[in-house]
Amino acid sequence: MSRRRITVLGSTGSIGVSTLDLMSQTGGAEAYQVDALTAGSNVALLAEQALAWRPALAVIADAALKPELDTRLAGSGIATAAGDDAVEAAATAGSEWVMAAIVGAAGLRPAWAAARSGATLALANKESLVCCGPALIETARQAGGQVIPVDSEHSAIFQVLEPHNHDAVTRLTLTASGGPFRTLPLAAMKAVTPEQAVAHPNWSMGAKISVDSATMANKGLEMIEAAYLFGMGEAQIEVLVHPQSIIHSMVEYADGSTLAQLGPPDMRTPIACALAWPHRLPWPAPRLSLAEIGSLTFEAPDEVRFPLLRLAREALKLGGTAPAVFNAANETAVRAFLDRRIGFLDIATTVSETLDQAIGADVTGAGEGPLEQALGADRGARRLASEAIGRRARAA
Repeated sequence: MSRRRITVLGSTGSIGVSTLDLMSQTGGAEAYQVDALTAGSNVALLAEQALAWRPALAVIADAALKPELDTRLAGSGIATAAGDDAVEAAATAGSEWVMAAIVGAAGLRPAWAAARSGATLALANKESLVCCGPALIETARQAGGQVIPVDSEHSAIFQVLEPHNHDAVTRLTLTASGGPFRTLPLAAMKAVTPEQAVAHPNWSMGAKISVDSATMANKGLEMIEAAYLFGMGEAQIEVLVHPQSIIHSMVEYADGSTLAQLGPPDMRTPIACALAWPHRLPWPAPRLSLAEIGSLTFEAPDEVRFPLLRLAREALKLGGTAPAVFNAANETAVRAFLDRRIGFLDIATTVSETLDQAIGADVTGAGEGPLEQALGADRGARRLASEAIGRRARAA
C-alpha cells in the first residue's frame, strides 16, 4: 500500500508536534511520506523533525534563520527555504493531506494555498475560517478537496452532525473549559500575569491560544468558525462551560435528540479523526472512564467577566470583515499582554475599541477577492488596535 503524502504547516507548534507524534505511533515513515515541514522560528526543532521524517523540503518563516537551518541540515539532502512566500509554496507541495497549524494571521495565505491545491485540509488555524471561512471552504470544494476541522469542538460537531439531517439541526453547543480564571472575581483579573494566563488547567497549548482560553476569546472565535463550517446562524450557536473538558460539543436536532462526542482532553484525538476520515485510525489513545471521573458539570458563561464572547457574537452578527477585525484586534492585544504592555482586562477593551473604530472608519479591507479583503481588514484592525494600546500606555 502506498504511503500517504503529508505536509505539516507549523510543525513545531503544539498541534504540529502532536500531528507528527500521532503519525509516529500509527506507522511512521512506512505509512507516511512527509513532503514538507514549516516552522516560524524554532529552527532547532524543525531541523530535528526534518532529520527524523526526511521531507523533501524544510521551510523556516524567519529568513534570518535560514543559514542556521542550512547548517543543521547540511549533507541530509533535504532542501531548505525561508520566508513567508516559501511557507505558502510549501502548502502546495503536492500532498494529499495538509495540516494547517500556523497560529495567527500568518497562517491565512498558506491555508488558502493548500485549499486551492485540492488537498484534504486539516484546519487548526482559526483565523482562516474566522476571516473568510465560506470562501475558503468553497475554494477547497471546487479544487476537489475538503476542509476537516481539527479544533476539538468543531471536530466533535463534524463527527455527530449528520449531513442528511442538516436542516433538522436546531442548535450547536460549543463546550468551554472556562480557562484558569473561571471562578476568579473580576476585580482580581486586573492583576493577572502572562504566566498565570498561559497555565491552562486541562490542555497543553501555545501561549497565544492559552491566553485566548483565559479570556474566552477562543470560544468567541469558535462560534464564528462553527457558523461558517456548518452553515448555522448566530442564534443557533451557544456556549456552555464544562470544566472537565470531556464533552467536546453537542448537536441538537428538531426531534429533541442531542448527540455529543466525548473523550479525554487530548488533541491527538481530533487530529486522528482528520487524518483518517471517513475511517477511524487505531492508535494508543487515552481511554475515557466515566466511572473514574464520577460527574460532569455545566454552567452558563459569564459575559460580564468574559466580554470577548459578546464581542465575537456581535462581530458575527455584523458579518463582512467584522470577524477579521475582531481576530486581528485580539491577536494584537494578546501580543501586547504577553509583552507586559497592557493588562489582562485591557485585551477585551482594546478589541471593543477597535471594532467600534473599524466600523466608523469603514475598515473594509478593499481588495479583489475574499482573501485580499480579509488581509486588508486585518492590517487596518492591527493598526487601530496598536493605536489603542499606545493611547492606553501613554495614559498609564
